[in-house]
Amino acid sequence: MTTDWRPTASIETLRERARLLAEVRAFFAERGVLEVETPVLGHGGSTDVHLASLSLEATTPAGRERLWLQTSPEFHMKRLLAAGSGPIFQLARSFRDGEVGSRHNIEFTMLEWYRPGFSLDELIEETETLIRAVLGRDPGPLRRRRYRELFREALGLDPFTVELDMLRQVAGERGGLDMNDAERDDCLDLLMSLVIEPELGREGLDVVVDYPASQAALARRHRDPEDGEWVASRFEVYLAGLELANGYDELTDAGEQAARFAEDNASRRRQGLPEVDVDQRLLAALEHGMPAGSGVALGIDRLIQLALGRTSVAEVMAFATPNA
Repeated sequence: MTTDWRPTASIETLRERARLLAEVRAFFAERGVLEVETPVLGHGGSTDVHLASLSLEATTPAGRERLWLQTSPEFHMKRLLAAGSGPIFQLARSFRDGEVGSRHNIEFTMLEWYRPGFSLDELIEETETLIRAVLGRDPGPLRRRRYRELFREALGLDPFTVELDMLRQVAGERGGLDMNDAERDDCLDLLMSLVIEPELGREGLDVVVDYPASQAALARRHRDPEDGEWVASRFEVYLAGLELANGYDELTDAGEQAARFAEDNASRRRQGLPEVDVDQRLLAALEHGMPAGSGVALGIDRLIQLALGRTSVAEVMAFATPNA
């Protein structure tokens, strides 16, 4: 008989988790942000080459169909925005294959919210306020860190202009991997995760901005004030070496979004990864018209882990994947 039936979090920790989730709901209720629930299963998945979507076959009115477990509630929530929902938030069950460890779990809770009419600066301020409220203590000051400057300081190279061969060499040496055929963003992601991220958020909240345009995903793009290079209108928040939140000035152009989905799947083919069904209903919603604004996804399990002083996300989940 198996002996791993017990929860991975203590009952007292689960009580504390429930208290903190209630604080999150109160935070948004005070601000008039509507809580919504959207499907875990959808007809489209995330085409992002850095995410591994899970899928299954199910019997629907259309017959046997492939449905995708959502890596975040983003697509469905944007359809609500296009339908006139106004500001919304959700504590959503989300799924990403292969992500198990002290910071990851295949099934996790994503806090995601959208603010029509908000600038990225306004959303950064609100995200900071929420994080401080849930932590219940002062983590230190907030600093804005430009992606480009982080690479210059930590690695002595400009991520936008360094030759690909040199970038591959540095990434290979730092990661102990063969990066000779790696794409540019794969090299940058490896260096970001191994060299730069562990040092972020050690003296307060670090907000990283001005990512490469190729890493815009579902965000708009703007010109880098330094040299006019296109960069992504997005931010990520770090505390104690953990990435907590990822925010976008949301892309509302259906044609541009369709092109990015196609680029993602082309990159998947080049890398030998399975293609992912594009969410055509999201594109239709964008074509109908989604209001301009900003949105952010925050890993609530990680934030609760930090708030309660635990060493892994499993310790704040009733049952982490290995024990599910």
